[in-house]
Amino acid sequence: MKKKSFLLLLLFYSSTLSAQNIERVHQYLDTLCAPGLNGRGADADGQKNAARYLVDRFKEMQIAPLQESSYFQKFHYDINTFPGKLFLQADQTILQPGTEFIIHSSSPSGKGTVKLVWLDTILFSSSKAKKKFLQADFKNTALVYDEKFLRLLKAKPSEMLAKIEKAACVVELKDKLTMGLSSTQASHPVFEVLKEKFDRKAKTLTYEVEARLLKNYEAQNVCAIIPGTVVPDSFLFLTAHYDHLGSLGSANYFPGANDNASGVSMLLELARYFKENPTRYSIVFIAFGAEEAGLIGSKYFTQNPLVPLSRIRFLINMDLMGTGDDGMMVVNGQVFTKEFSLLTSINDQKLYLSTIKKRGKAANSDHYFFTEKGVPAFFFYTLGGIAAYHDVQDKPQTLPLTKFREVYLLITEFVPLVIALPR
Repeated sequence: MKKKSFLLLLLFYSSTLSAQNIERVHQYLDTLCAPGLNGRGADADGQKNAARYLVDRFKEMQIAPLQESSYFQKFHYDINTFPGKLFLQADQTILQPGTEFIIHSSSPSGKGTVKLVWLDTILFSSSKAKKKFLQADFKNTALVYDEKFLRLLKAKPSEMLAKIEKAACVVELKDKLTMGLSSTQASHPVFEVLKEKFDRKAKTLTYEVEARLLKNYEAQNVCAIIPGTVVPDSFLFLTAHYDHLGSLGSANYFPGANDNASGVSMLLELARYFKENPTRYSIVFIAFGAEEAGLIGSKYFTQNPLVPLSRIRFLINMDLMGTGDDGMMVVNGQVFTKEFSLLTSINDQKLYLSTIKKRGKAANSDHYFFTEKGVPAFFFYTLGGIAAYHDVQDKPQTLPLTKFREVYLLITEFVPLVIALPR
């Protein structure tokens, strides 16, 4: 009876400990996605506030900076932002930013009330219609077209694209709203609108957008280290980008829970684990900035490394860690076959994930410039679950964390074993 009671107590304690860890992860997510961090973008210095929060977490865990003087590795880049007014109205229908429309990332400031002109795919098949289009004056006009038209336009841009760029603004009708970032500004505002929300009988468009192109904006990578117990001058890197898309006007922002507050939360949980369980090699933790703007922070690190790149045994980059219903993808799994076999053998034994898929090289996250410099690296992202991505719906409240704990356990087992593999 005593033995049974002890086992029940142990199980209760283990489940409580696990729940406390998930509670801590939820605290990370809630903080990183809070309005005060403004979507972790350049506008209102949301990304700087996020970086300071990460430094506080590393200090709290007594994990030292990679450089003696600072956790920050600073760099600069240009970025277009939307910190002010954002308004769109078709006839009498006011559209809601984020849920019904977004602004294209390269849009400049602009405002006005203009007539609407619909563009049809007949322009690509009728020389008469095309000629009439090219002779028209669109200076005080909003041009509207759907995704089929846009695909044809991209395939055959020529003088038609140049003509469209002379319009007051453009409305692109979309099935899904997916935001990006740009380092430049285009000639006119482009609004991306959910096609079912736009009144196809509308005759006029009233719009206003305030854009601000930040030149030479200062950002930073956040870098910390746990020294190795045997070979401290050799390294394993664990990385995740902490930045996201920032604001959408003054009243809306992109929370970025799955992309990539989830990866940062995984990074912090792994830092806590390896602080208590150091490995033979030093483990470097890097939260990269400006990933969404084109992998800028990680590229800067590879061009200005804080440790010799030749001394990095392996790098694991983590993004989109909030689901896992359909397993996990490993970018470079087809490249580093020895390491991939080790990873899958652990999973086959412990059954953490339903499947681990592999693909080849891809320049889709911060691992890329490291592998281009000869550093072996994996990029992990979970599969299945919610579809929210680069939109205002990517919130902590709806992020299931389906296999977060399992991926965490898989990585904690993989790290010391991959270090031991011959290179």
